[in-house]
Amino acid sequence: MDTLRAFSRHPSGMLGLVILIVVVTLAVLAPWLYPEDPWEMIGRPFAPPFSEGFLLGTDTLGRDVAAGIVHGTRVSLTIGVASTLAAVCIGVLVGAMAGYWGGGIDDVLMRVTELFQTIPGFILAILMVATLGPSIVNVIIAIATVSWPPLARLTRAEFLRLRGREFVQAATCQGERPLQVVLGHILPNAVSPIIVTGSLTIASAILIESALSFMGLGDPNLMSWGFMVGAARTVIRQAWWMSVFPGVAILLTVLAINLVGEGLNDTLNPRNARAGRH
Repeated sequence: MDTLRAFSRHPSGMLGLVILIVVVTLAVLAPWLYPEDPWEMIGRPFAPPFSEGFLLGTDTLGRDVAAGIVHGTRVSLTIGVASTLAAVCIGVLVGAMAGYWGGGIDDVLMRVTELFQTIPGFILAILMVATLGPSIVNVIIAIATVSWPPLARLTRAEFLRLRGREFVQAATCQGERPLQVVLGHILPNAVSPIIVTGSLTIASAILIESALSFMGLGDPNLMSWGFMVGAARTVIRQAWWMSVFPGVAILLTVLAINLVGEGLNDTLNPRNARAGRH
């Protein structure tokens, strides 16, 4: 409750939360707001916003832009959350093993982590999706693959900081098994920065997914914001709304997640908030 009260006093964090709630609500209500298929051609091509009954106009094939944005919300949030959860699981597992046991295990795991970090993340994601095929599952796998190394390094640093603390040593002396020590004592005290970094990773995942869809590497069966921007880039001068509105949706969603992440960072790490005030 104290954490919720502290977060509620964070203006930018609350602004981001309000925007994020609106985005999530649109994703949940998409089948009821726009029950028709977003790929269906239901109007005159190039109809501008607020004309012929279309709130945000139509695209080059007469598809409803608003329907595409609302249904694309589900795709972007699903990929962002799913890929981040996968990245967090991999990163925390690798970082915890490296930080707790150290020695040779630490060396091997960190060299593997550094190997992934030497390859530009977006390039690796493109190669993986192009090799595996453009489907939502493969996009999630690709984004998770390029997102876990920072989480692994963060978790390792937290475990290295905590494993020498008195309460951890006391648990070890009492005969608790390593898994009990990790799950019961170290991980709960390391979870705050992991949550903050994970929330920011969702924003990065949405941007990567949008970029992949913009390049034609998204799931061809699902409407997404990146695909809408990419499909409209050749007619941006004649029909600005086709690319502007999906772009604004990407901007607001990523901004909201970053604001929430900033609020969580200041709330869960009071020292950062105090440093910022000074």
